[in-house]
Amino acid sequence: MSKLEVDAIEPQSGTTLTIGASGDTITVPTGASLTVPNGGLSGQNYPAFEAYLNTDQSVADGVATKVQFDVEKFDTDNCYDNSTNYRFTPTVAGKYYVYASIYGRTATNSNLEFVITYIYKNGVAVNQHIMQFTNNPARQASVDVFSVIDMNGSTDYLEIYGNVNTTSVSNGEFEVNTEGGTHFGAYRIGD
Repeated sequence: MSKLEVDAIEPQSGTTLTIGASGDTITVPTGASLTVPNGGLSGQNYPAFEAYLNTDQSVADGVATKVQFDVEKFDTDNCYDNSTNYRFTPTVAGKYYVYASIYGRTATNSNLEFVITYIYKNGVAVNQHIMQFTNNPARQASVDVFSVIDMNGSTDYLEIYGNVNTTSVSNGEFEVNTEGGTHFGAYRIGD
């Protein structure tokens, strides 16, 4: 086996650089590091973000309401708007793993009938999860939803809505309950 030592390898203009062939193993030795900028490896896992609700958000009883996730834990490509539209608009096309959780509650015990967490794509619900207590009302519940969603990398956007329904038509809220309580995130998983 021979050894090639260079500072940079670039393909000819308009071509693709291929390292190895199908079935080959490419090894990065111990102690060496591999740097892949955002968008590298066909954008695998980028863009990515996670945001959470910093202040309890009051909601009308039984009405699907957009959650205003106002604090970003991270946002690799500045694709999440945490101050105006509260939406994720990724700039790289592909399939995205999307997850969210709403911690819904009411002001009094035995008043919560259900909590629904929805994923909206371009203003339309594409997935939802419900936790229902109709015959035995509760006070609070954390409801998770997750999905793999195709995004076009330009105009497609994602939002999270929630619905807190009570037995007494009193308002509910999306509760903070620490930064892991009500949160929303997504990351690219491939083409």
